[in-house]
Amino acid sequence: MTVAKEMRVVKDVTCPFCGVTCDDLEVHVEDGKIRDVKNACVLGKDTFLHHLEGLATPRIDGKPASIEACIEAAADILARAKYPLIYGLDSTELHAHRKAIELADLIGANIDHTSSVCHAPSLQAVQTVGIPSCTVGEVKNRADLVIFWGANPAEAHPRHATRYSVTVKGMFTPQGRKDRTVIHIDVRRTPTSRMADTFIQIKPHSDYEVFSTLTALVNGHDLDVSEVGGVPLQEWRDLVEVMKGAKFGILYWGMGLTMTRGKYLNVVALLRLCQELNRFTKFLGAPLRGHGNVVGMAQVLTWQTGFPFAVNMSRGYPRFNPGEFSVADLLGRGEVDAALIIAADAIGNFPAKAAQHLKSIPLIAVDPKESETTKVAQVVIPAAQAAVAAEGVAYRMDHIPLPLKKVVDSPYPSDREILDRIIARVLAKRPDDGAKRAAPLPRG
Repeated sequence: MTVAKEMRVVKDVTCPFCGVTCDDLEVHVEDGKIRDVKNACVLGKDTFLHHLEGLATPRIDGKPASIEACIEAAADILARAKYPLIYGLDSTELHAHRKAIELADLIGANIDHTSSVCHAPSLQAVQTVGIPSCTVGEVKNRADLVIFWGANPAEAHPRHATRYSVTVKGMFTPQGRKDRTVIHIDVRRTPTSRMADTFIQIKPHSDYEVFSTLTALVNGHDLDVSEVGGVPLQEWRDLVEVMKGAKFGILYWGMGLTMTRGKYLNVVALLRLCQELNRFTKFLGAPLRGHGNVVGMAQVLTWQTGFPFAVNMSRGYPRFNPGEFSVADLLGRGEVDAALIIAADAIGNFPAKAAQHLKSIPLIAVDPKESETTKVAQVVIPAAQAAVAAEGVAYRMDHIPLPLKKVVDSPYPSDREILDRIIARVLAKRPDDGAKRAAPLPRG
């Protein structure tokens, strides 16, 4: 007797891989397993099709253990820690973010995420001068000039060009690519250069100088130099005329700005250029963000603490000081005495000195997959992968919230559930904290 297989199609699925957060995927599920994914790029498709490969297993000190035992061990480590670290969270969903912040508040931890080592300068720049920005839908419908600076979306965000910025047809760009001028500016050619009308190659570490030059030219000042950033001044004059002549311009930047000399001042100069251009036309700026919910983590952390990254809770209230409380600095100085890494591979991505300190302290890893971090963690707690086996909410790179669907089941709890259970066990081990929480606020 042949048993009929259960087939179903889940539509309007949101992809968790990168900050484009495509929400038009169609996932085909057969007998509880994902068989095909429509509309996704190769990166998004692999995320769904191979979600069962390389799964982590629950263990303590390298030995198999139950999920409950792992949660108990994690709570014991965190309850005893004097200066713990909570890090990661950019590949999970908003409710897990809130629980992680709640746990950090409870145990007086430092809490940080991937922005700290990629787009933290962008966040600092926005705090400094603000940002004239827009949604990707406005870019799709209105932008006739798109500039990519220090970014390579052709490889990092494969569907950005086809959904929002280059070839897509919009309300006021009905011919798609023919209605747009695309310019790529970087220190070397990349696949993004091939989809641009113009590629301008600048010297490494010259971005701040170039932005300052462009701002001066926008404001009508002439400069007594022949070249800036290795590019003839006349080319920058021509670019200014193109920018001022656009009906709707957008300047996207990547880590080519944030992780080079100048850091956040590069982005400050970029944002000031965009602000000056708005005296002549509509001109916006936006960072190209990597991880699927990196924007969401910064958003939730800002709601809850007032700060977007590198937050310290050790005094009972949030403090923000990049360089003092940012993850690489804390680990590099060997200050934290325990760490909880959630949905991130810290060991595989941090500088050697920071990774070495992580290996020397009690380390808890919460992750669906095995990684360099889970291999050395004292406690490993597998989780259901957000947007594949756990629902929630994520923020697209333009700060638009999108629902994450649960497509298949997982034998493991979600990040949110794991953190909730850790909080409950920490409170049981530290009853005074629970009493403080339950006590009414004093009347002034």
